[in-house]
Amino acid sequence: MAGALPEQRVAHPMLRMRWEAVSFLHWAYDPDVVAPLVPRGLELDQWDGRAWVGIVSFVMAGVRPPLVPPVPGLSTFPEINVRTYVRGPDGRDGLLFLTLEASRLPTLLARPTIGIRYAWARMRLTRRPGSVEYRTQRRWPRRPAAVSQHTVEIGTPIDAAKLTPFDHYLTGRWRAYSRRWGRLFSTPVEHQPWPLQHATVPELVDGLVAACGLPAPDGEPVVHYAPAVDVRLGAPRFVS
Repeated sequence: MAGALPEQRVAHPMLRMRWEAVSFLHWAYDPDVVAPLVPRGLELDQWDGRAWVGIVSFVMAGVRPPLVPPVPGLSTFPEINVRTYVRGPDGRDGLLFLTLEASRLPTLLARPTIGIRYAWARMRLTRRPGSVEYRTQRRWPRRPAAVSQHTVEIGTPIDAAKLTPFDHYLTGRWRAYSRRWGRLFSTPVEHQPWPLQHATVPELVDGLVAACGLPAPDGEPVVHYAPAVDVRLGAPRFVS
């Protein structure tokens, strides 16, 4: 379940990587608005009767299979995803990607094989003392068009003992669900507890959420930031 620690150990990872400069922006939505985007076999995982939709932006660094060194120029790149939270047929919670924007064209090869809606985008991530700026403009598929830009101002670390169940609900997810070939799959992930920090978003212009078929975000987001975690990504598993 959602929490500070991984639900499972990924003993034989399909990929290893490091996630850096990770920002989480979340908004509450009426579940009836989000539910049509949830594939058959899954149901929304709500908090206080609301569905939550997030924009999560970060750097994928050193992406590689086990025992293979990173490839300079190919293994590190920015990504931005729009996600919501769901439960599978067995009641286990996880996340569902509504889109995943990546700046490396080879990621598009994953669209038919893992069932995630990857999009090829022109992206830029700029780190400055105390802040990170994320920008993306979709290149393919061209429709619907999608542009997003936001700046995150990084605050102080959050004491792990003071993290709430709601903090973990928004960030501590240990599997991603996808549907392909008429079947439901779950992809496990393992990493250290998030070293979460307070953060604010003074600047946000977003078209990604609307491009997923949802109303544009309304109001101030709930914001978290984490500097980095080391990640082990498992192979997708069929969910009966």
